[in-house]
Amino acid sequence: MRVEELALAAEVSVDTVRYYQKQRLLPPPGRDGRLAFYGDDHLARIARIKELQKRGFTLAVIRRFLAGELDPVDEPLAAAVAGVDEGDGGDELFGVDELAARVGVPQAMLDSLVREGLLIPRTGHGEPKFTAADVAVLTGGLHLLEAGLPLPELFALARHHHAVTREVATEAVELFDTWVRQPLRASDLPEDEKAERLVAAFRDLMPAVTALVAHHFRRILLQVAQEHLEAVGDQTELAAASADQAWSA
Repeated sequence: MRVEELALAAEVSVDTVRYYQKQRLLPPPGRDGRLAFYGDDHLARIARIKELQKRGFTLAVIRRFLAGELDPVDEPLAAAVAGVDEGDGGDELFGVDELAARVGVPQAMLDSLVREGLLIPRTGHGEPKFTAADVAVLTGGLHLLEAGLPLPELFALARHHHAVTREVATEAVELFDTWVRQPLRASDLPEDEKAERLVAAFRDLMPAVTALVAHHFRRILLQVAQEHLEAVGDQTELAAASADQAWSA
């Protein structure tokens, strides 16, 4: 098949075929002089790529699966991670244009936040998607601006928080890999049971870690605010803060 025939059979565009090749997802074509030709193996590979994309896998993960670098046991775990990222709990997913409309800010601002890693979309069928939680967070950010916090300083705080949070998340993932995934993979259990246990462990630990981090940050924030008021606040502010802290902590 010529590239146009392959694209037609696979129900993708010629540009997509060439993009897959550029991303090392698709083997190079055979050659007959200057003529490039493709076979059934290329068609099957594209079908596999499309199937994995529909399950929410990133191209980087798909590349490792196709190259045999990830154990088959890891595929259900990767699917579970992708499922959480897609919001398999039933969250409504929508694009950045809809997010901008709901929050009432220019889309260009949201695009900038995404580029800087300060707004992290979910992946829905290979496309960046957002949920009502993103609307709530951005609305909260607007409230901070309305309260008088300068935008550059707020962005700087967000970048610092992003860097620190990513460092903690990296450590958490490495702990899971070292003490849960690798021992299970090395065990003598049947392959399907290994996969089931990996997915179950991920689904149990993900909400536990999330709750732990959120709870700890909230308590530390309240503690630091109390210490700051004790250093600079007057008696009225201290009394009000103590009452609010006792109610909200």
